[in-house]
Amino acid sequence: MDLLIGLGVGLVLGLALGMLLVQARAASAAATAAALRDQVEVLRAQQQAGARADGEESLVLQALAPVNETLRTMQKTVSDLEQQRHAQHGQLAEQLRHTQATAERSREAAEALASAMSNNAVRGVWGETQLRTLVESAGLLHRVDFDTQATITAESGRRRPDMVLRLPGGKSMAVDAKVPLTAFLESASATGAERDRLLAEHARAVRAHVDALAAKQYWTGLDTSPEFTIAFIPSEPVLAAALEQDPSLLDHAFARRIVLASPVSLWAVIKTVALTWQQQALSDDARQLLVLGKELYGRLALLGERADTLRRSLSRTVESYNAFAGTLESRVLVTARKLDALDESTVIGTPGMVEVEPKALAQPELAPEVEPLTR
Repeated sequence: MDLLIGLGVGLVLGLALGMLLVQARAASAAATAAALRDQVEVLRAQQQAGARADGEESLVLQALAPVNETLRTMQKTVSDLEQQRHAQHGQLAEQLRHTQATAERSREAAEALASAMSNNAVRGVWGETQLRTLVESAGLLHRVDFDTQATITAESGRRRPDMVLRLPGGKSMAVDAKVPLTAFLESASATGAERDRLLAEHARAVRAHVDALAAKQYWTGLDTSPEFTIAFIPSEPVLAAALEQDPSLLDHAFARRIVLASPVSLWAVIKTVALTWQQQALSDDARQLLVLGKELYGRLALLGERADTLRRSLSRTVESYNAFAGTLESRVLVTARKLDALDESTVIGTPGMVEVEPKALAQPELAPEVEPLTR
């Protein structure tokens, strides 16, 4: 009995628990369904908001499309400029290296030149070469218009100027191409007071060179020469530096019959000499042409005389022929026709008369009155 009561109580409790469980599950399901519905609503709202955002973004993108295209173009331009900058940077670096190498070679060449110019013999050859190049560029010919290293006898003794320019009319002029350069070359690498001291020393060296050149008196050993000597300074800066340090240097040189000439001024002088030679050549040609014209005129006169003599000879020949024809016709043929036994086919025909007279020369140069010139 107690067992049955226990089973009944357990059954009732189980049913109650089952109903409670079912109710709890139903409540949980309802809550889950409500939560799901809320989530669906949230998702739908998010979807709608996303759709609206996408639409607005699409409109913004459409509005910004030109800007986007411009930005892409600018990006491409910037990229191209960057590439060009890299290329130009490489070219500039190469040019800088080339310039540096060239400057280094120039420095070495300058040092070598300065070292060579420290030798007096080298300086002399350099000056003579510059002088000869200058006169040849002006149109003068070696051994025709000028001589180099010609030995002359001056009042100061036997001398050998670097060049003797030949002038029209048998005149000549001496040119010296030596120049002091030691102090000037040293001043190129000096600065400040040391440079000023070297330039002052250079001016004194040029003045001493003028005095030494004046003592040689080259003009006394040349025939019909201007009484001065040209001191050729092969470089404009060399002469300019000396004149800047010693403004009275030109007057000092002129007083001693020395003309300081740079390449520019000497070229002008030599070009004038070349032009004078050309004018002299033209004058000689004109004079020769005049002589030939007079000679030709005289010979034409002689030819006219000979032609008139020939005309008179032809006239005498025509007269002789006409006399012969008249005698044959009026004397010989008359007697010949009387020969009855003569075959008529062999009778000599009647000769014709020559009526053409030789034309006389009418020009006064060819007239017989012109006094004949013996050639």
